[in-house]
Amino acid sequence: MDIPRQVVSFLSSRGLMLATAESCTAGLIASLISSVPGSGACLDVGFVTYSPTGKAGFLGVREETMKQHGLTSEAVAREMAEGALAQEACCADVAVSNTGVADAPPGNDGPPAGTQCFAWSYKLRDGRIQTFSETKVFEGERNEVRKAAALYALSRIEHHFNEMRQG
Repeated sequence: MDIPRQVVSFLSSRGLMLATAESCTAGLIASLISSVPGSGACLDVGFVTYSPTGKAGFLGVREETMKQHGLTSEAVAREMAEGALAQEACCADVAVSNTGVADAPPGNDGPPAGTQCFAWSYKLRDGRIQTFSETKVFEGERNEVRKAAALYALSRIEHHFNEMRQG
């Protein structure tokens, strides 16, 4: 199953544009999409915001959200995806975000290694935004976790779109 190709086909067939807001995957989601011929028709913009200041400054993630929930949280992922869609120059209808911990140092008191938080935001016709979020833990080395997270983020775009339409 070629997930990036399926996503490009899905978005293109519906005339949808995608924005990415990535932390742990550091641009891998956008890179996987852009590897597909014809992806220029559906990839609008990608943000890589690794630091808290980047998340706040470029995507509007509130400092209180990061402090209250931690950087690896669905709350931060939701504000990242919604923040990408809210950018003045963003033409996307769909945004996917990721924040997480690929590996953790010994004695880490934060989320376990492999913990990834995702959000998918969709612009509705009336201008409102509907967002879905999930947390998942992946096994493997640092870059295996990052790749699995990027593919998972892409694999759920159509699923949540269909949930939204039925909701």
